[in-house]
Amino acid sequence: MVYIGIDLHLKQLTVCIRNEQGDVTLRRQVSTRPHKVREFLDELRQHDGGYVAMLEVCGFHDWLVRMLREEPACRDVVVVHPDQRSKKKTDRRDANLLGELLWVNRQRLLAGERVQGVRRVYTPTPEEQQDRQLTSVRQRLGRQRTRTLNQIHYLLRRHNLEWDRPTKTFQTEKVKRWLKKLSLGECDRLELDHLLAQWELWDQQIDKLDERIAERFDGNAAAKLLATIVGVSCYMALAITSRIGAVTRFARGRSLANFLGLTPGSRSSGETQRLGSITKEGSRHVRFLLGQLVLHVLRKDGRMRAWFKRIKQRRGSKIARVAVMRRLAVIMWHMLTKNEPYSYGGVPQRTRPTPGELSEAQREQQRREVLQDFTRAASRGVATAAHGAAAESTGASSLCPEPEETASCPA
Repeated sequence: MVYIGIDLHLKQLTVCIRNEQGDVTLRRQVSTRPHKVREFLDELRQHDGGYVAMLEVCGFHDWLVRMLREEPACRDVVVVHPDQRSKKKTDRRDANLLGELLWVNRQRLLAGERVQGVRRVYTPTPEEQQDRQLTSVRQRLGRQRTRTLNQIHYLLRRHNLEWDRPTKTFQTEKVKRWLKKLSLGECDRLELDHLLAQWELWDQQIDKLDERIAERFDGNAAAKLLATIVGVSCYMALAITSRIGAVTRFARGRSLANFLGLTPGSRSSGETQRLGSITKEGSRHVRFLLGQLVLHVLRKDGRMRAWFKRIKQRRGSKIARVAVMRRLAVIMWHMLTKNEPYSYGGVPQRTRPTPGELSEAQREQQRREVLQDFTRAASRGVATAAHGAAAESTGASSLCPEPEETASCPA
């Protein structure tokens, strides 16, 4: 078997091939013309035992991954996220690095195990890929319509005509008729007619796309489950579930939150603990939708709203909003894992296993968690007593501040 590192570009592939001993046997460039790629794949069939390929994710790697997986000699295709940009970056060095990374971790990668420092890309199913494409187009059309409406607002404000609008809401039929009859200069009238035509076009395309999304939503059980959260539409549910993929990939809820980039970054060493802002890794689309969903959930869920207000008083509204986003991600993991709808006001009444139904490993895990909680509580008690003694000696109050709330799932 040979191990191939591929650096993909628009016009060529830079290839580095290693044998079982890790020695480089071939370095070359291959044109991305279909017949040239086919000729290169035919040459790879001559190697005994097949081959494994690794490449970095980019905006146009789908065709190559699909072509490689159709080859009978290909054992596996590993797609990884690119690492930090190097100051000595070339295509040959990138391909060589990918080939070496693949050869060193070949056993764990072929077994499907996790490799530290390697962020392997999840390959969506054909249905998930279609859902992602539909929801991405829907998001793009929504942004284009918003851009057109903002241009209309700007044109009206230049002439101070916002006060003459017939309705308070802008996107109404009365406003459209008023804009068509509005008396303006020649250039302004021409610009407004073009913007109104664009507005009508975006509305028509969005309506057609929403119908298609609704059809896809009806056949998606996970999306229907997420739709039990207030404010989650067919588009939002389908966009989130298609980007999460198989929820069994995540061992716990905080793993999903980390996957979506909603956990704080860390630069800690020794006794110094540094926590920064959220990592913002993963899907920006899902983070945007969760940010919009926060507004709806806080209006409906009183318990979540009270928790949000407590964090807001101490840390500010922005950090509190991100905390709610993270908690919603964790709650979604519980909903998809346990196949239950959203419960307003607290933990749902689910059937929990009795101690007799738990395995020995599960009971050992529970005992370990209880011991950890007891240790943390004891350490906090010692710190509180020491703080109180110091405060009494200085004449200050011995009251300690309330421990900071964390965005943990109420499950």
